[in-house]
Amino acid sequence: MSNRFAITVAVLIGILNPGWAGAALREVVVSHTDDQGILQLYRMKEDGTDSRQLTFSKTGCRMPSCSPDGKKLAYVEQLGGGLALRVADLDGRNARTMVADGMNLLPTWLPDSSHLIWMKVSPQPKQDPARNSKLFIMNLSTGEHRRLFTNPEQRKHSNAMPTISPNGKRIAFISDRSGDMRLWVSDLNGDGARLLSKPEQERHEIIKAPIEQKVPVWSPDGKWIAHWEGVEMIHMSQFTGIPNPERDRQIAATFHVWIVSSDGKRRRKVGRGDDPTWSPDGFVTRAYPEPRRGGPLVMVGTKTAEKAMPIVPPRRNWGRFDWVPNTP
Repeated sequence: MSNRFAITVAVLIGILNPGWAGAALREVVVSHTDDQGILQLYRMKEDGTDSRQLTFSKTGCRMPSCSPDGKKLAYVEQLGGGLALRVADLDGRNARTMVADGMNLLPTWLPDSSHLIWMKVSPQPKQDPARNSKLFIMNLSTGEHRRLFTNPEQRKHSNAMPTISPNGKRIAFISDRSGDMRLWVSDLNGDGARLLSKPEQERHEIIKAPIEQKVPVWSPDGKWIAHWEGVEMIHMSQFTGIPNPERDRQIAATFHVWIVSSDGKRRRKVGRGDDPTWSPDGFVTRAYPEPRRGGPLVMVGTKTAEKAMPIVPPRRNWGRFDWVPNTP
């Protein structure tokens, strides 16, 4: 490639993806629908370029999670009436099913890249799946897995959506042990559990529904945890069966991403959206619907502001994303 042509390509990328020209681009693994409307996994640059399809499922793959050493990829694939836990190489090859039965969701890695933690749900009609969930841990070398918490008090409650601290000693998760779904932290065995992020209000006065918290994720430096906060979707028309567009709009307006310090002393609203992650350099991402694109708009923080990550093609559905680790 000539220098002149290379410069022209770089300029075009900057025009098509404002804010990315000249940036050192990192990589992500994204779940979005293919031409047949099936969720697949794709690896691409954070500006949406250089996309390579990793899975070719007939039923759908979602919730990718890259191992800290950058060698493995965990995700869930719809099999029959459930969601199977799968692990592959980071290029999608050598995929194998680790757990085939049940509804397995949101796999996350321990720092050793040898153990996975995830949630298994037993969904009930018109009920939030997180309210009937248990956490499990697996040793990938042996395939052995068991319930995560040994603390008997923790086992009395529904525990869901795990995220592990960078040092591997603590876990943040969502639990109903205080009534509504809230963000908790504890040791890996469940000891020392405490409520971490207290919302500004317990219930929405107009919607008459509880404010809940979901999908926590620990920052790379271990100092912060990002999470979603708002009124759950189960109160919307599609779940209640009672059409009420204005109420649906009010519920969607409550969806925000917050961050809380790992000691629980500081909280800050990041912005509207859901499904937070942390970039490798410690900035929060969030996603929200963008009708003009016909799909989600994913935003990532920078030192000066936020910018859009065009990692989901227009008019496509998606099933979350994860950052490819910066490894030597």
